[in-house]
Amino acid sequence: MHQHTGNWPGKTVGNAIGKCSFKDKDFLFVDIPGTYSLMSNSEEEEIARDYICFGNSDVTVVVVDATCIERNLNLVFQTMEIKKNVIVCVNLLDEATKKGIHIDLDLLSKKLGVPVVGITARKPKTLKKLLTSIYDVVLGKNVPAPLTLTYSPVIENAINLLLPEVEKLEIENTYLHRWICLKLIDGDNLILKTISKNLSIDFKNNQALQNKIDEAKKYLEYNNITANDFRDCIVSTILSEAEEISNAVCNYEKQDYNEKDRKIDKILTSKIWGIPIMLGFLGVIFWLTITGANYPSTLLANLFGVIQDKLYILFELLHSPAWLTSLLIDGMYQTLAWVVSVMLPPMAIFFPLFTFLEDLGYLPRIAFNLDNCFKKCCASGKQALTMCMVVTIW
Repeated sequence: MHQHTGNWPGKTVGNAIGKCSFKDKDFLFVDIPGTYSLMSNSEEEEIARDYICFGNSDVTVVVVDATCIERNLNLVFQTMEIKKNVIVCVNLLDEATKKGIHIDLDLLSKKLGVPVVGITARKPKTLKKLLTSIYDVVLGKNVPAPLTLTYSPVIENAINLLLPEVEKLEIENTYLHRWICLKLIDGDNLILKTISKNLSIDFKNNQALQNKIDEAKKYLEYNNITANDFRDCIVSTILSEAEEISNAVCNYEKQDYNEKDRKIDKILTSKIWGIPIMLGFLGVIFWLTITGANYPSTLLANLFGVIQDKLYILFELLHSPAWLTSLLIDGMYQTLAWVVSVMLPPMAIFFPLFTFLEDLGYLPRIAFNLDNCFKKCCASGKQALTMCMVVTIW
């Protein structure tokens, strides 16, 4: 109700900004692009990471799916490395209950060191708990103390080699020191360029820092951790910690609660059947959109034609001049009628069908199936969904 939409500056990725008043404070909410990771493999992830890191927000709320806590904790840990004031919002508690999943939210909060709020987004009462938690963190009534991930001794030693030099840099947000060390060792030029731009730091011309980076990398290589292995080690530690915490806080009535979903996934994302099934689904949707839309288009065109004839009669009775009749009926009305009769039926068919596939959870499977193909042209599988829409609309 209070949302404004637009695009990120210089990007085609959509954003949503909304205002909310709670107690004696006015809040500005920014909905950043949805992502499972902040390691910048796509434009959406890059924007999400940069806004979390440099957006100067008072609180960062990470919304996770109660039915798959372990997978979503990956994003939580990556966010906590960047921001201190983090709140974990566990959504879809009703769906988790249906599947026999029970989550100890207090224990999860204790293990993560940040507030954890359980909600069911369709129930407004549960959203008040989230607003209260945000309010308390903003006012300092509840100060988060995020869990600091401990990596392998070799990686920790490499971080400690670099940390003193990073601490000498003029960085206002000292909480970022450890994260910057990890990115300097990782050597991702895109992330380092963004950090340099937003924090006004020249990493390349800082010789003392470069020497320490080289020393840290040589130390890692000496201990059999190459540049390619470094990120894998970081991700492995995060996933291992996520699994451990998930096992501790989640109680399953049935251990095989997701066995049905896994069997379906094996078929829908299979190397043999995944692509043919996907082409079949999309083919049916396109056929319904293109062929099926002809019938309502014809009906609408006939209806607008009847109305047009009546308008001619009305204008004759009013003795309207020919130029005005031509302008209003042959120009404005006829153009509008053509656009509505041609464009409305395909859109009215295609978008509900695509929404239905999204609700079923099939669209992420399409993105997964096409990810390798799109990566070959330096894109992401998620862009396949946009391409499907563009092709159909065209």
